Order: sequence, then structure tokens, then C-alpha cells
Amino acid sequence: MSNLKALQEKLKYDNTFDCVQCGYCLPACPTYETMERETHSPRGRINLVKMVAEGKGTVQDLEKPIEKCLGCMACTTVCPTNVQYGQILEGAKRVIDEQKVKSPTQKKLEQFLFQSFFPSQKWMNTLGHATWLYQKSGFQKVAQTFGWTKLAPNHLDAFERVLPDLPSPKERKKRVKRYMRKRPASAKVAFFTGCIMDSVFFESNENTIELLLRSGAEVVIPEQQTCCGALHAHSGKISSSVDLAKKNIAAFEEENVDYIVNNAGGCGARMIEYHHLFEKGSAWYERALTFVSKVKDISEVLVELDGLEFKRSLDKTITYQPSCHMTNVQKVTEPPLELIGKIPGVQLKEMARPDFCCGSAGVYNIVNYEDSMEILDVKMEDVCGVNPDGIVTSNPGCLLQMKLGVERSGKSSQIDAVHLVDLLIEADPQPK
Repeated sequence: MSNLKALQEKLKYDNTFDCVQCGYCLPACPTYETMERETHSPRGRINLVKMVAEGKGTVQDLEKPIEKCLGCMACTTVCPTNVQYGQILEGAKRVIDEQKVKSPTQKKLEQFLFQSFFPSQKWMNTLGHATWLYQKSGFQKVAQTFGWTKLAPNHLDAFERVLPDLPSPKERKKRVKRYMRKRPASAKVAFFTGCIMDSVFFESNENTIELLLRSGAEVVIPEQQTCCGALHAHSGKISSSVDLAKKNIAAFEEENVDYIVNNAGGCGARMIEYHHLFEKGSAWYERALTFVSKVKDISEVLVELDGLEFKRSLDKTITYQPSCHMTNVQKVTEPPLELIGKIPGVQLKEMARPDFCCGSAGVYNIVNYEDSMEILDVKMEDVCGVNPDGIVTSNPGCLLQMKLGVERSGKSSQIDAVHLVDLLIEADPQPK
């Protein structure tokens, strides 16, 4: 096989011909709106991929436009020819990662992050424990007072300010691997805890389990589960993402469950596409299809089980910020709104453009901070137009981003941002 042919396969060159350059994607693309450049639009990026695949451009020409893409997949919802933009984007990221010149230090850092840190439950617990100690010891207040947090790289000090209060190591250890309150159970559910979700938003995970139990489900937490692989795929490390997919498929096969439940839009979007990682007809492809058929967002399962009645009136106005990956990849739109609508005293006000990305996009807001903040400012202008008491979202990255947006807008004393499951728990859900 020639080098050019191999490059074309990696770049998903055949898929680029589905794009007819009509421009329907332009109004839907956040980076095209804020950056105002054709190369930073979906059709512009596809055209660049095609040129590189044909030997008319270099991989270096691709790097910045692809790096600036949020991967929100909003373009796929308006595309009249069903272009598989996600596959083209992943192919481009893979090629860029493979050909990028990296220092020994960068290679070691990436190896640690992607092979040791994110896939490890021990490391995630260590992150949670360390953050709890940082908060409870008083060192966080000292660091903020003296401005030491500004020494953190990649604007991490901004996100440090909006982290939730984390539980103690003792509280984390209370979690068991199997829960059941009602016999017979209405469903058997395996819960995907996630990596960042479990380390930083542990309480939201606990609330997820509690909602499932009150709905009458049996909940199991497979011990061998690992990172979903989304962060790896977003960084072009497709082979690592495949390895993680295999580990998760094997881990969840150990229990015969009705649902594989997640509460993170980005994780869910990755997991429902596991079958695309394997050759059609292969054993792993078939196993992945079975896995994918059971993957559900927590909101979908709660609506299907229909086992809750909310007893407490919250008397607040909220707006819902949907996760891009939950909307555009998982195609889950109505269940969160249906659940919110069942809470007494809640008035739901929709933004003018609720589907416009918040700018989080995995680690985009860390590696492309300034660009992310421009997108977030557009989003917050929309939020402030609604003037809510709270913002509800369904993804950890979105939640941190919206908390940061509230702070940037000077609205911290007026607006709160919460995960959907935390809002539902606040409304005192009881079994019907």
C-alpha cells in the first residue's frame, strides 16, 4: 500500500466526498461564528482534509483548524447529506498526533496522562482525596488569598475556583458494588461512574445511584470498568481508545443488565459509538453492538422506569444547557426536560440558542482557553437574557464551564449551576 493510500484511509478520505460544500453547517458552528474564518468551519476543515489526503497540502496545514474544532457535532444535525464529520475529525486528529514532533518531556507527560492517570480508578481517587485535603485544610483559601493559584498552568486557576466541595476519603469508601432496595427490582442497571465525574463530582454520582434505587432498580458498579476513551480519541490516540473500549465491554459483560447508565454526556456519546471502532462482522464488533444497545443516559432510564414522584417545591426559575454530545451524538433531548417539568415550583425558561456549545468540549477549555472563553461569553449572554436562578446541565465539563461562565459574568450571587441529578435530588423524589 502506498503512503498516500494509507494516509487517505486514516483521514477517512472517502467520507469527505459526502460533503457538497453547501454551507448549512456554517450557522451551526460555534468556532466559525467566533473566529470568522472558513478554515474554522466544518466544510472548511473537510476541504483541508481532502487536500491533504490528495497530496495537495501538508498535515501541518490541518493542525490549527482541527485543534480549534470543538467536536460538538452541531454540524451533523443540520447536514443534508449526512456527512460523517466525527469520523473525519477523529481521523485527522489521529494523523496529526502521529506526525507531530514532540519533546521527550511531552511524550512522557502524555504517556502518563493517557495510559496511567485517566484510565486508573486509583489515580482518580487520589485526585479526589488530594482536592478534598486542599479544600478542607484551608490551603485553598491561603493559595487564593496570596495569588499562588495563578501559578497553575493553562489557566487551571480559573477552574480551581469553581470546583465543588469534595467528599472525604472515608465517605468515598462507603460505596459498595451492588445496591438493591426493592424486590423484585424494576430493572437491573450497571452504572458507568466515569473518571473525572467520579473524582470531582462524586456526590452527583451518589445522587445518580440514589435516583435509580428510588426508581426501583437494582444497581451494580462493575469493578473493572475504566475511562470511556473520549479524551484519548479527542487527542488522536485512537488505539488507546480502542483498548479502553474493549476493557469496558468486557467489564460490563460480566453482569446481565438491562441498562448501562451514565450521567456524563461526553462519556455516553463515546460509548454508544464503540462499535465504530471495530471491523464489521468481527467478534469485537458484535460484542460492542450488544454493549451499545444498553447504553443510556440517566435521564432516559428515569423516564422509562417512571418510578419517582417529586415532593418538594423548589420555587425557582431555571434554564437548561444541553450537553452537545448528548444532543448531537446520543440524540437525547426530551427526557431531561420531561424530568425538570415534573418538579413542582420550577419554571423552565429556554435560552434563545440552547444548542450553542458552551465551549467546554472535553479539555478544549484548557488547551484552547481564550477561544473557549469567547464561546462561553456568547453562551452567557444568552443565559443572562433569560435571567434564571439556576442553570441545569448533564455533563461534568459543561457544569464546570457554566460555573465559570457565571463567575465571569459577575452573577455568582444570583445564578447557580447544577447537574440534573442534583436538581432532582433537591426536589425530594420518592418512590411512587
